[in-house]
Amino acid sequence: MSQVNHIIVNIGEQRLYCIDRHEKIVCEYPVSTSGYGTGNQDGSFKTPLGKHSIAQKIGEGCAVNEIFIARKAQGVQDDLLKAKKKLPQDIISSRILWLQGLEPGLNQGRNNQGDSIDSYLRYIYIHGTAEEDKIGQPVSHGCVRMRNKDVIELFDLVEEGCQVIIEEKFDE
Repeated sequence: MSQVNHIIVNIGEQRLYCIDRHEKIVCEYPVSTSGYGTGNQDGSFKTPLGKHSIAQKIGEGCAVNEIFIARKAQGVQDDLLKAKKKLPQDIISSRILWLQGLEPGLNQGRNNQGDSIDSYLRYIYIHGTAEEDKIGQPVSHGCVRMRNKDVIELFDLVEEGCQVIIEEKFDE
């Protein structure tokens, strides 16, 4: 059983906190959230707020710096570049924690105007990145980016179903 009860992603601090069942922080990591701000609208490239859960863990046993395209392992970045493979602009590497919104009308389903705001269908992840030098700055395309070693560690600490709260301010 995991000692991590839930996760809090603090947009303002660009930090991810792992919280145990006693509401104590057991570990924390720097992250990078969206450079476009917060929001749940499909196509906005914003980081969605609210309660989520880890719907799927992808990449167990893959190499550090393994590149994922459409959630499929493609090889490590250096090998792909040597083979002259075209890589996506926002590289997803090492591990993927695919988030599912838990709040209908906020990050699950559609909003009152009928627009899709579903985090799962938007492919919102916590994942590793090839741009580790930008961790701590809001520069992602909506996902929560982490350093590769950190996302691998987090991947091993959490289980599918673990709640993830994405908020703009962390209340201590």
